[in-house]
Amino acid sequence: MGTLWGGRFQATTSELMQEFNESFSLDKRIWYEDITASIAHVTMLGDCGILSKKESRLLQNELAGLRAEIAENPDMLSGEYEDIHSFVESKMIERCGDVGKKMHAARSRNDQVAVDMKLYVKESLHVLNARIEEMIQTFQEKGQTIEALMPAYTHLQRAQIVPFSYVLDAYVAMFERDTQRIKDAIDRMDESPLGAGALAGTTYAIDREQTARMLGFKGVQRNTLDAVSSRDFILDALHCFAGLMTNMSRFAEDFIIYSSYEFNFVELSDGFATGSSMMPQKKNPDSLELIRGKAAKVIGLLNAMYVTMKGLPLSYNKDMQEDKAIYFEGLDTTTACVQILTRVVGELKVNEEHLAQTIQKGYLNATELADYLVRKGMSFREAHGVVGEMVLYAIEEGVQLHELEFEEMRKFSDGISEDVYDSLNPEMILQQGTKKEMLLKTNKPLFQ
Repeated sequence: MGTLWGGRFQATTSELMQEFNESFSLDKRIWYEDITASIAHVTMLGDCGILSKKESRLLQNELAGLRAEIAENPDMLSGEYEDIHSFVESKMIERCGDVGKKMHAARSRNDQVAVDMKLYVKESLHVLNARIEEMIQTFQEKGQTIEALMPAYTHLQRAQIVPFSYVLDAYVAMFERDTQRIKDAIDRMDESPLGAGALAGTTYAIDREQTARMLGFKGVQRNTLDAVSSRDFILDALHCFAGLMTNMSRFAEDFIIYSSYEFNFVELSDGFATGSSMMPQKKNPDSLELIRGKAAKVIGLLNAMYVTMKGLPLSYNKDMQEDKAIYFEGLDTTTACVQILTRVVGELKVNEEHLAQTIQKGYLNATELADYLVRKGMSFREAHGVVGEMVLYAIEEGVQLHELEFEEMRKFSDGISEDVYDSLNPEMILQQGTKKEMLLKTNKPLFQ
């Protein structure tokens, strides 16, 4: 049995068209969801009297048996079938005879594939969220082992001092929003399209709410045209992937820079770096560069899905068969990147000694010096100008702000007292105002 249609046709489909049209090689990935949804469907058909109880039980048992057999031997998913639906139905006809031909009553492949994909996307998003949570935990655990301070940047120019752990925590905050977006996407897609038929429902008196409950949906999609012709749940998921990949790519960019010889803040483990075929000294952060590169692909897949959907008339169109290839590639790429980044961070070496030296240079305490002058009664704008002049003077003298003599500082403002050096000390800076909160929120001890 190759197709679920053909009665209206007088000639066979060309072999070229069959190859072009088939999706079994791809959608066999949703075999579990297809069989599970079919069990719910035939159970409902029996309860509604559309199938006899005996027929319904036979189909339920044989479908469950097929599901267990495939789980044990996935190589069963082979043969010349148009799609996963024709594969499952042909197996039921082999096992149940004419009763197998009844399992498709009150159902179309249009609502069938929609419910299969919703079940698959929901479950895959739950799994991905669990992996992101593991990644977040790895970031947090790494942060708790690192006491070093480091320069933070704007415009890739040194700006202010922060704990290294706080940089990791910035990405934790991003990833936490990513997990919430995934939860929101799951919640939005939690309606069953099953029972919508090809596009306009069915004349059978079916119970859509029953199949929705059996499949774990909170309700049914109210408009059948929408149910079979929308793939916004896949777009939502791809949005989640693209957002997560963007955040991981930003981390990758930061730490590619930090691992360079010029920065030397961190070093990737040998397990997640590669060498050069020509230059023996090289240790390349290829794991991070691949994450950065693959982010572009996932963003492109989101765009591909939008372009696929943007001109489709109601209701189902064959263009939508492309959704599976797009989704599977987006999911696989994103999942692989999460797993790699988790390991990269877990095995990351942080050069704390070097970081401790970096915060002594670059005039990173200039803003805090301006704040000090404000506390002494100067307006911030005036303080900003005074400190700018002091920085220029220090550059000309080849020293840092905290290395200026007290009398040199007094030349710029007579409001400066000897306590100014406390305001220039990195450890003292991080015990003031919201900077103290910064340390507390990252579970770091306050400096003694």
